[in-house]
Amino acid sequence: MKPLYRSADIRAIEHAAAAELPEGELMRRAGRAAAAAAQRLLSSAAPHPGPADTFPDRAPALQRLQVRVLVLAGPGNNGGDALEAAAHLADAGISVTVLHSRPGNAQSPERAAAWRRAADSSARFEELSAPAVQTGDWQLVIDGLFGIGLARPIGGALRALVEAVNQLPCPVLALDVPSGLDADTGAIVGPDGIALRASHTITFIGDKPGLHTNEGRDHAGIVEVAHLDIDPALLPTAELQLNRLELFARHLHARRHSGHKGTYGNVAVIGGATGMRGAPILSARAALHAGAGRVYVLFPEDPLPADSGQPELMCRLAEGYDFGQATLAIGPGLGDSATAADLLARAIASQGPLLVDADALNLLAHTPALQRALASRGATAEPTQHALQAARLLDASATAVLTPHPLEAARLLGLSVAAVQADRVAAARTLAARLQAVVVLKGSGTVIAAPGGDCVINPTGNPALATAGTGDVLSGLCAALLAQGCPPWPAALAAVWLHGAAADELAASGVGPIGMTAGELIPAIRAGINRLARLNLVR
Repeated sequence: MKPLYRSADIRAIEHAAAAELPEGELMRRAGRAAAAAAQRLLSSAAPHPGPADTFPDRAPALQRLQVRVLVLAGPGNNGGDALEAAAHLADAGISVTVLHSRPGNAQSPERAAAWRRAADSSARFEELSAPAVQTGDWQLVIDGLFGIGLARPIGGALRALVEAVNQLPCPVLALDVPSGLDADTGAIVGPDGIALRASHTITFIGDKPGLHTNEGRDHAGIVEVAHLDIDPALLPTAELQLNRLELFARHLHARRHSGHKGTYGNVAVIGGATGMRGAPILSARAALHAGAGRVYVLFPEDPLPADSGQPELMCRLAEGYDFGQATLAIGPGLGDSATAADLLARAIASQGPLLVDADALNLLAHTPALQRALASRGATAEPTQHALQAARLLDASATAVLTPHPLEAARLLGLSVAAVQADRVAAARTLAARLQAVVVLKGSGTVIAAPGGDCVINPTGNPALATAGTGDVLSGLCAALLAQGCPPWPAALAAVWLHGAAADELAASGVGPIGMTAGELIPAIRAGINRLARLNLVR
């Protein structure tokens, strides 16, 4: 499991652990972990040492290279962690400069002890200032300005300091959380706030949701968790976790020789008003390549005779098609006509597997009666329960999957986009409970929420997905998984993970992140599904 803990949980764990340990032990452990992470970063960035050098003791090699490390030590306990790290690095023979912000009030005893250890080392101390950052030739910066307790935006001289660090070309290691970033939400603290951009973050005791969604992925970089040898019995059951293969892989089955197209379900993508015909085509192509047995494209009017690029798709008029014979994905390019609204009402009433996206979400936002019908559909589903920690794995096919981006979610919730982004987890959970649906709140660190409160943040994906049509591909992928019998909750988890993983694979091969198109995702998604199916076959 990859649990995510909110700040209140971390403080409770820290308080309980500190009661069982010598005073300051947790800070000393954090300092040692930070120093070790810093040395790993320095070693990976340094030229490979000669034959005379021995590993894992890399300090002599780093010393000969005249490595210079800048440590930013803020006034609180996060600054104490940084001071401990500075003392360890200086004792290892590394040139360390500490820009120190003295506490305005009495500091904690453990921070005072950390300051004394750093002061007794060979580390050089200077006052915090932007010029001190800009004039140094640093190989690494360690950010210990502010931790999880920051309540107001960084301003004044410290803002200038953060701006200066953000201009440096060297790696930046944040301790616990990049300064200025909300550890719970991934938002930057304050409406006009600023956050330090780290290339790496070592976070203490447990992982935090804000490092993996919203602004967090841009500011936290590569995240490492240092558990500080906390007794596992002190860790509460986490309400959040990172998406991972174990949550859904068992639902991706290898094909049986005796299977046929009827075995793997029908998908009907409903959309494609005039001028938006490409959206349902992309969605339908994704559904076909993700394994659906038959795929239909149902247009609200004037159906295309066929998709010349994918003749396996069956293009028809939505009127007259029996919605009960397929998994429905409604919304891509649907438009906002009266016909579109009628089709959405029919889809909700169908009671079969349903995915709602794009224009269908906007129609839903403007039609309270449809919202009530959707919520009633999910509330009467009587799902079977499975363990996702203490969570629910919604098996009921009547539970819809909604895939809003932040603006669509804002319309559904009657909020601003800024309010949704300020706490993406809360927004997704509220929407899931209100509409009794699995909600996929798209964006950096997509949030997947279930009506009962289960919530997962997805770690795959990259900026290549910031292009038109990728949401349509996600809809078709998820609909195909539903059609093949995957329950709504694991189908949403699998679809989001596979969608992001395909983008990661393409970016790694040079197809993106700049200029990747939505259609290029589809074969990469197919390859990913087949890899997972083969793993299940081996097991």
